[in-house]
Amino acid sequence: MKPSNKFVYDLLDFDSPEAAEDVFWLAGKPTQVWEHNGAVIIEIPFQAQTRPKQMADRTIEPKLYQLVVRAYGSQVVRCSIAYGGRMPDDRENPMIEWDPTLAQKTLRVNKTAPGWELIDGDGAMRMRITTQARPIKKWSSLLPPPQDFFEAAVFPDGRTEVPFMAYDTFSPGHIDSASMGYVERNMNAHRSVFSLHARADEKFAGTGERFLGMNLAGTTLTLENEDASGANSRRAYKNIPFYVSSRGYGLLIMTSNHVRLSLADISTRAVQGLVESDVLDLFFIGGNNIAEIVQNYQRITGFPRKVPLWSYGVWMSRMTYFSADETLDVVRKLREGQFPCDVIHLDTGWFRKDWQCDWQFNEERFPDPKGYMDQMRELGIRISLWQTPNVARKTELYATARDNGYLPRKRIASGDASSFGNVEYGGRIDYTNPEAVRWYQGLLKNLFDLGAEVIKTDFGEKIDHNAIFYNQMSYEQLHNLYALLYQKAAFDITEQAKGKDQALIWARAGWTGCQRYPVHWSGDCAATWDGLAGTIKAGLHIGLSGFAFWSHDVGGFHGLPDFMNNWPEDDLYVRWTQVGVFSSHMRYHGTSPREPYEYPQVADIVREWLKLRYALIPYLYDQGNKAVEKGYPVLRALVFHHPDDPFCWHIDDQFYCGDNLLVAPVLNKEGVRDVYLPEGQWTDLWTGETINGPVLLKGVKSELPRIPVYCVTGSQIPVYPEMVQHTGEMDLNKIKQLNFDQSYKGFEASILGKLINL
Repeated sequence: MKPSNKFVYDLLDFDSPEAAEDVFWLAGKPTQVWEHNGAVIIEIPFQAQTRPKQMADRTIEPKLYQLVVRAYGSQVVRCSIAYGGRMPDDRENPMIEWDPTLAQKTLRVNKTAPGWELIDGDGAMRMRITTQARPIKKWSSLLPPPQDFFEAAVFPDGRTEVPFMAYDTFSPGHIDSASMGYVERNMNAHRSVFSLHARADEKFAGTGERFLGMNLAGTTLTLENEDASGANSRRAYKNIPFYVSSRGYGLLIMTSNHVRLSLADISTRAVQGLVESDVLDLFFIGGNNIAEIVQNYQRITGFPRKVPLWSYGVWMSRMTYFSADETLDVVRKLREGQFPCDVIHLDTGWFRKDWQCDWQFNEERFPDPKGYMDQMRELGIRISLWQTPNVARKTELYATARDNGYLPRKRIASGDASSFGNVEYGGRIDYTNPEAVRWYQGLLKNLFDLGAEVIKTDFGEKIDHNAIFYNQMSYEQLHNLYALLYQKAAFDITEQAKGKDQALIWARAGWTGCQRYPVHWSGDCAATWDGLAGTIKAGLHIGLSGFAFWSHDVGGFHGLPDFMNNWPEDDLYVRWTQVGVFSSHMRYHGTSPREPYEYPQVADIVREWLKLRYALIPYLYDQGNKAVEKGYPVLRALVFHHPDDPFCWHIDDQFYCGDNLLVAPVLNKEGVRDVYLPEGQWTDLWTGETINGPVLLKGVKSELPRIPVYCVTGSQIPVYPEMVQHTGEMDLNKIKQLNFDQSYKGFEASILGKLINL
């Protein structure tokens, strides 16, 4: 579809056949403002617009709606309006998990000459409403006068001004954005729209796991969970209706419905959102820096749970291992080759039939599942199990699920197995049904009783369009939310079985609130250089979207052009390993083998990097605890720490690992890249040289065994000083501190250099 450069088509979809009778209602100047139960109510008239030009139709009476404004703490302002019914109850909203410290503050109204001001109990202005007409000098009467727009500015932290974009027009009837409005279909509110002013130099990031550059300004995104089929498209497994801005604020659109978000694109002076809902619920989030903004987002939607120490070890997987004997042989080869590993993941092949999810081991290939997993634990290996929310039709469980209402009822039969296994599709579990959740959790509990450690909650991006769910939610309401309900069900039973702080899942889809249930990984990336580059971009954006724990398929998932038969080249395999070492979690996975001994020409290099990974586990564990307490992602975009540095808003191929390590991966065969070091003093991990930033290092050459890594000068990180084959061999009393001060003389002379030959 070609862009029309018309707001009503490109954002409101008025060019679609089903919109032929739709009516757009535009917000005008407020008529009344009053205090109510600590909040402020703003009464706003909405005027119907005529076609083809969007002109006020004065023959139709305006409709009055009430915008509710609330302040939470000193850094969050919420603006909510319902066009079609009541506002949802926060207590019934699974996306919300209020931090106890985030209490509502009372707002009061001050009438002023230009309009009204909303002031909190500390005297800080949290919103300014303007109704005063703008001055004009009459020169011509050829055109009708402009209609009124809703004109206001929100101050989420009492000082950062975020104006609604009013009067984004060229001439009467030519609207490029609407500060607030809704579209009516069949006499009912159908979708909501808003716009905020965007500065000419304003930059944006976040919105989920975005495979795009760091600065999202100039893009229009559809926040609708999909199987992204890689890491190089506009599709995304994890769409989060939350962004951060270089202006110094974040915006959370509290909805599970699909959202179209235009970040200074359809109108270059506006952030525009279309929410496919009759409710508009916006959280304006402030903070002294991006770290605080992301933290405040999590104070609304929940902080990530703590994950166990062993999870920071190496996970080994492929699509797929098919038997106990095969995986025991893999572990034997890893141990003989001294490649440390903590987890073996069994992908689609542990069922009675490959891909046919029945939550039961194949009796021939896994004759004694409990004995097998006990044996693995003796070898220092924990077992992760793949599964899907799709119940295959040709399983013993299907009739039980169908007859007991554990699957949604359908108006029209449809099939989509979301697999490469040609399994006859039965239906997706209805996680809105408490009985279905308990049934599903019982299936997982049986696996935990056998000794399984973690469940891979694959898929979750799709639901059936025509299904009737237990709680009567529409497809539009449930589609994106399904991932949250699915992952919560799996995480809760894992926590019951394993204990608090010992639970995690391995999840692909995501929406608001999913960050509470780690770990999430980036999905099916191509085993190519651009697949690696796209994966890193995804990690940067998802970290700015509130997700602290994140991983990816080390080595890439699928080969090109032959899906299962093109392996990653040796140098790419090493470079991806190096990125994995500095990610919160590290799992090898692909459609072809990913074990390091299968890459003999580079196996020695990989072994040393895995030794470095285990040496860094105390540091990663500390940073993970910080993620739980403060919401900080382990893998961080440079803007997280340097939001005022305009260069960092354009860097999508470097990242912080925790507080103190800056990593510049190599993303080409030549081993050459530019490295940007922001303000501060940096110590080269390898040489010990100190460098003052900001500075751009041009053409840095890195031979295959190394990539550029810089440490914050004066910082200290905990490391494990002995070689181990799994975390069970670690004695945490032996942890030592590595200081990047004047005493640091380079890698080879350090604790790490004495352990690792890089």
